[in-house]
Amino acid sequence: MSKMKKIILSAMLLAILILLSRFISIKTQVLVISFHYIPIMMAAIWLGPKYSTMIALLGDLLGAILFPFGPYFPGFTVSAAISGFIYGIFLNKSEKEMTNRQFLIRLALSSFLVLIIVNVFITSIWIHLLYGKAYVAIMASRVVTQLVMFPIQIGTMYALEKFLRPYWNKYLLEET
Repeated sequence: MSKMKKIILSAMLLAILILLSRFISIKTQVLVISFHYIPIMMAAIWLGPKYSTMIALLGDLLGAILFPFGPYFPGFTVSAAISGFIYGIFLNKSEKEMTNRQFLIRLALSSFLVLIIVNVFITSIWIHLLYGKAYVAIMASRVVTQLVMFPIQIGTMYALEKFLRPYWNKYLLEET
């Protein structure tokens, strides 16, 4: 894929990420239900870890600057970048072709790592630092949310990847 196509696709995924995370989500101080992971994971699958990390980082940073929900805290941007990097390492399909089973295993593993390590442990630390709430109580409520999101995230990403793969191969991988 040409560099120009990668930049254009990255910009589109970044715009979708900001829309999903800032306008089409439910947010409280402790709980966030969102589909913001979709463009980050698609960037990881199609473009690799460098692009997925940058899209996640820029999506959080630009979203916080343009459409803030509260004071900007750089910890959440770091968490977003770590998530993009984990997805990029596990899900990148551009270097090698994976079977559906291999992709599903990598999808489950990357989702589990991000949902538990980043969204439960690290983000709970940021919330504790920002709002002074009890760390264990924050973690407990976040564990429940992430366990609910785990099958939803795997199901939506697996279905989307299978649905979009033919279009990806036909329109984006072709050199014009």
